[in-house]
Amino acid sequence: MVKRREFLLNSAGATAALYAVGAAASSKPTAKSPGPVAAPGPDVLDPSLIDERFDCRSVSFENPTGARGGGGKSSRGRKGRPFHILDPGEKVVLADIAGRGTLRHFWMTLGSWPPEVMRALRLEAFYDGLSEPSISVPVLDFFGLPHGRLAEYYSALISANEGRGLNCHIPMPFGHAIRVEFTNESSRHVTLYYQIDYTLEPSIAQSPSYLHVTFRRENPTAIGRDFVIAEGLEGPGRFLGCSVGIRVLNKGHWYGEGEVKIYRDGDHEFPTYCGTGLEDYVGSAYGLGRHHGIYSGSPIYIPAPSPNAAADSGTGPDFASFYRWHLPDPVMFSDELRVTIQQIGSVFFPKGQEAAFEAFKSDHPAAGRGWVTDLGFGILGFGLVEQSDDYCASAFVYCRQPQPVARFNTDVAVRDIGLLAIEVKPKLISDDMLDQGAIKLKRYWDQ
Repeated sequence: MVKRREFLLNSAGATAALYAVGAAASSKPTAKSPGPVAAPGPDVLDPSLIDERFDCRSVSFENPTGARGGGGKSSRGRKGRPFHILDPGEKVVLADIAGRGTLRHFWMTLGSWPPEVMRALRLEAFYDGLSEPSISVPVLDFFGLPHGRLAEYYSALISANEGRGLNCHIPMPFGHAIRVEFTNESSRHVTLYYQIDYTLEPSIAQSPSYLHVTFRRENPTAIGRDFVIAEGLEGPGRFLGCSVGIRVLNKGHWYGEGEVKIYRDGDHEFPTYCGTGLEDYVGSAYGLGRHHGIYSGSPIYIPAPSPNAAADSGTGPDFASFYRWHLPDPVMFSDELRVTIQQIGSVFFPKGQEAAFEAFKSDHPAAGRGWVTDLGFGILGFGLVEQSDDYCASAFVYCRQPQPVARFNTDVAVRDIGLLAIEVKPKLISDDMLDQGAIKLKRYWDQ
């Protein structure tokens, strides 16, 4: 694990790189925006910076409008409304901001509910008065946690402090306005705490780029067809990175031989960027266990003997996830972008399992160069195989212009993600009791 001091120093530099590279990209003329663009604004990550043009604001349930001097008015300023309990089906507006500015920090906590509840919480953001969202994603997936599960991790852009405090430091500029909505599409009463820190910047001439976040899931994927992480957004833009979840359906062998491929600006049959394997894209090697780093990591690995145990690449997990941020290695595109990952596994058969080997080959199409036999070391056969697993992905893409994205289907998002036996722990209070308590607390708090 990364030591705290080292992490803070490195992550500050990493986020500074995001601003620096983004500024360079926005100042480059393109066919769609000819001529020079306005110079980048001040670097807010420079701790010595003092710039009175930044109007620093914050919204929460204690100040839902972000008005100057408008916070903490409930209960005479004595912590009157720090949270809100959402009924099933209820929607709340977390931010509705007019003007030019940037969301800079997004914090949230939700308590602990089963995965099918946590995955049914919708986060959407609308830029500049548009009627369709440019961000539409399950809440936990926005914070890099697929499968409706909380897990502790720390990265340069997103962290889940102690596995319960969700933080996003990805800057979200907007040109004229932004509205952020949270919808409880579960059957439970969910307690929400949140705070969004932002700056209004009307006098700082900088061409904004807009963060888009999309959610996709294929359960299961199709044999021989790569799963799409990102596509359909028009440039100029930048692929910031992704958070990917895998429910491994093919047990008994390593699932992650698939390559990540990035197609951009005219790449069709073959990509410009082609990786060497799933765990290699994450920056690890020879299997993928639970870990977290500044630019990449794997927060979720279930089951595992302990939270920090290394993965057993011979069997594979039930649920796994990874994130990857392209900060010092930017992925820019002028017109179009497509990011995919293959579903390819690898399998060994020891000598003495001839019948099992032949049976496996008959219903598992080979990938790559096919099967290798008589390798020695007691190995009868080895091969790469096409396979089908359950993949989901949240893609983070900046674009020069705000664009609508497809709204995710909650029924698809929550299917087949229930707690496994290894995850079930005794509870002093059942979920039903917790829900009834939330109903009573809501009546008291809303008086």
